[in-house]
Amino acid sequence: MEKAGSTRAKVIPDVLDRGSVADYSLSATTPSEEAAVTTQSAAIPAFRTAAGGPALTASLAVALIAAATIAGAWFFQLVLDILPCPLCLEQRYAYYLAIPLGLLTVLAARSGAPRPLLLAGLAILALATLANAGLGTYHSGVEWGFWKGPTDCTGPVVNLGSAGDLLSRLDTVKVVRCDEVQWRFLGLSLAGYNVLISLLMSAIAAWGFVRTAQRG
Repeated sequence: MEKAGSTRAKVIPDVLDRGSVADYSLSATTPSEEAAVTTQSAAIPAFRTAAGGPALTASLAVALIAAATIAGAWFFQLVLDILPCPLCLEQRYAYYLAIPLGLLTVLAARSGAPRPLLLAGLAILALATLANAGLGTYHSGVEWGFWKGPTDCTGPVVNLGSAGDLLSRLDTVKVVRCDEVQWRFLGLSLAGYNVLISLLMSAIAAWGFVRTAQRG
């Protein structure tokens, strides 16, 4: 009986000692050590916020929309044989700018580039697409007859050469006028849809600019 009692008495202090050691190890952490642990956990990828944030989202969306739109324009030209007029070609320039610039801004956002650089890319995207919406509005007005368009694509056809080769030139040259609509859907021409798409891209880029500027 004495042996059993002594063994039990010995086990109880051991358990208490273990608990006290555990309590001590938990209470021994100083505030500076806790801060170090917090910093280390913040450095783990799972605890980080998404890289790039609004700048990445906005620039990627603009680049994808621009790529899809310019692909559609080439589809109309090459497959449906709807040739672009001079104003149509000018409206493509903004898309040719938005695709590479949007992708560069995406890469910059993913690599943690300085915020002023991201803001500059988003600002250029917003202004370029907004200006393109204005050009599309001008072209739409020419199509509806609200105002006159450029003389090279709305005026009379001139300089076809001498009368001897006039017929041969007419067979090989197809004049695409800016004031004649070749295709409409729901009352809008391609220039009208360019206005809507450009305004959408400009709004997305502006949203990304504002949200990026507001982030601390």
